[in-house]
Amino acid sequence: MLKIVSVLSLLLTFPVFSQASEEIETGTISGVIYFKNGIPVAEASVFTEKPIQHSYTNSKGYFTLNNLGYGTHKIAIKYYGKDIEYITVKVSKKNTKIKHTLSYNEDNELNEVLLNGKTKETQIETQGFAVNVVKTEEASIRNIQTNELLNTTVGVKIRQNGGLGSDVSYSLNGLSGSAVRIFIDGIPSSMYGSSFNLNSIPPSMIKNIEVYKGVVPGHLADDALGGAINVVLKDNAKTNLNASVSYGSFNTLQASVNGLYRSNNSGFTVKTSLFHNYSDNDYKVSGRSVVVTGLGGVQTPITARRFNDAYRSTGGMAQIGFTNVKWADQFLVGVTGSDDYKEVQHGAFMTITPYKDRFLESNALLANFIYKKNDLFTKGLDVTINGVYGKRNRTVNDTVSWAYSWNGDRAIDFRGDEYQYTWRSQQEGGPTLAKIKRDVSSIRTGISYAINKNNKIVANHIYSGIDREDSDELRSVLENTFKGTRNLHKNIYSLSYELSAVNNKLKANVFGKLYQQKTENIDPEIQEDSNGNATVVDEITVSDVEHTGYGFATSYTITPTITVLASAEKAIRLPNETEVFGDDGDNVVANTSINPEQSNNYNLGFRFGSFQVKKHNFTVATNLFSRNIKDRIGLPIETSLNIDDELIVYVNQGSGTSKGIDAQLNYTFNNNFNLNFNASTFKLNIESNGIDIAVPNTPFFTMNGNVRYAFKNVIQQKSRLNLFYTMYFTDEFSYLPPQGKNTVGDEFFKVPTQLVQDFGLSYVFPNKKLIASFDIKNIFDESVYDNLSVQKPGRAFYFKLNYTINKF
Repeated sequence: MLKIVSVLSLLLTFPVFSQASEEIETGTISGVIYFKNGIPVAEASVFTEKPIQHSYTNSKGYFTLNNLGYGTHKIAIKYYGKDIEYITVKVSKKNTKIKHTLSYNEDNELNEVLLNGKTKETQIETQGFAVNVVKTEEASIRNIQTNELLNTTVGVKIRQNGGLGSDVSYSLNGLSGSAVRIFIDGIPSSMYGSSFNLNSIPPSMIKNIEVYKGVVPGHLADDALGGAINVVLKDNAKTNLNASVSYGSFNTLQASVNGLYRSNNSGFTVKTSLFHNYSDNDYKVSGRSVVVTGLGGVQTPITARRFNDAYRSTGGMAQIGFTNVKWADQFLVGVTGSDDYKEVQHGAFMTITPYKDRFLESNALLANFIYKKNDLFTKGLDVTINGVYGKRNRTVNDTVSWAYSWNGDRAIDFRGDEYQYTWRSQQEGGPTLAKIKRDVSSIRTGISYAINKNNKIVANHIYSGIDREDSDELRSVLENTFKGTRNLHKNIYSLSYELSAVNNKLKANVFGKLYQQKTENIDPEIQEDSNGNATVVDEITVSDVEHTGYGFATSYTITPTITVLASAEKAIRLPNETEVFGDDGDNVVANTSINPEQSNNYNLGFRFGSFQVKKHNFTVATNLFSRNIKDRIGLPIETSLNIDDELIVYVNQGSGTSKGIDAQLNYTFNNNFNLNFNASTFKLNIESNGIDIAVPNTPFFTMNGNVRYAFKNVIQQKSRLNLFYTMYFTDEFSYLPPQGKNTVGDEFFKVPTQLVQDFGLSYVFPNKKLIASFDIKNIFDESVYDNLSVQKPGRAFYFKLNYTINKF
């Protein structure tokens, strides 16, 4: 059921509560709420007043209230317009469990309009920032990757170079690539490496995803120019186990196991999460460069299967420590490990001679640490420390000199003879067994102090360091003796002040940020001195920069159903490791002279709802945005058709402006029918070489929609059958800017209008533990492209089983 209870109204109607014991010791009340007919109550509001603690029951009726002093507490339960029910619970140990049955059943109907209370997600979305909170509970039981889930979010466009495991970039309101920072529990995902990212992390490991557009709050404290995506991993302290396995087209296998054990007496906690992904990625491709060259150089277009594009990733996280104890809400230490293998089919473009036997291998092993405590030493002082330290390695293997065609056979020249590349490798530049070794570390520290219920100060600092060493086994012994090193160290500080006023109608957040980054590029070279003797000379390139930024976010609740939101930020984005030092595996060339990019970001948004009329519930939200960009970092803006189809380099494109609007609608009927629709359109112009042009390789108009309908008691009593439909629309765009009147040949670089549709179903068995799902992706087998006109998979079928034990 929908969360329709107003927390404010609940407080006003709450009677005088029994005072909790003044003992210092605190405990947790957890339990399950049932209807009279025994069905768990989903999304009921559970409340205590002194101290103020509030929770919602999940889909299985479970709730938790933390940090309650030893003594007697009166608990209020409010559901869907019904009268409040009260129960009295005595807390005398660390974890008190209850079961409560309401005096009524689920079936009820209201004849008046009710206002929804603010869920935790809604509270985040109405603080003033342009932010969407993406829930993952439903996606975790379907054949949906985390990136697919994000791709349905308004203003977000996922740009992927092919199938599972291929390179991904994220676009928010037209700003993309590293302008959008990805975090995992507040730590930059780049620290974990390519083998532990949103390509591989299953939704079942994720609590929710916060998508900030344009203006990023101080608590994330990073140089995110266009926005940030913060993946919040599950942190519940309830003993549970979840396992899932999925198999489908292109020999794609995905499996995950997530488990947690917690001792109710001591708070001792063990958490584990494991995942494995594999795909041949041998989907069909056609058009453009997919041809076979025959005698005389005659090119014949074919429909081919990709043959050198397999992907495998395995990884996990294990943590041990204590949760919900007197001295810590969370204290966990652990290890994160991952390993992946990715074959490379081609360079930046799909060319007429694809690669064969070029592949990448990556692995990472990092120690992790987290400490959280609310009300440390004194009430209102909250502390969070989160860090990782370890090693990441990557190898690029390219030693095959034969040329190949899209049919998988060796290519022939105009005489019909098989031939080899003169540079003796698939990618130009010569054979390589390049290795990149990285020592990485990152620590985020956050301290907040609530002066009173209306004023809070928040300070954050994040440090990120990468010490990188490059080598190549195919170089001479002497060359490998003097290895090049690449070091990048970054510190970002933020200070925020949060205000709540006018009976909580007005919320404001003002913040400042300090950015510091030092990069060091050292390449030893052997040179002859004046006497003809060989000496080693270090060629050193150093960059040490410091910038300041600032911003604000504010919201005002005009009525309980109408909120206006505004935010602005002077944002800085420092060049990342790949842009500065390059990366052979991703075909990226180094650019040590690249400058930071800056942007003045503005958002103005409105939120209407949620409204409820009988069993109908809907919410409408809009956001107007503007980004004034200086020294935008991106790929060179090519103005001719003669471009490098294998290698790319990041440069400062110029200065420009992005302006546009997002809009979304959410509608629910009787908790059985859900409709979500959103659209985003913008213009992004850059002044390059004195000419104002529309930025190429950017879709300016996108729409997404999804529908869910649930049937109860299908085949078996207390079962549920869910049907899903999802639509993705992307307007036409080109890799090249407009060519004026001379447009001969530019159709090769045009990506046509795309409409992709998915269908799925899931069946929830009566015990609510086992769920089976089936999905059809790209139902009508449309040709789909994202980055640089690289074709993505067509129609595909997947089946998944998901099993959950909430307590064992």
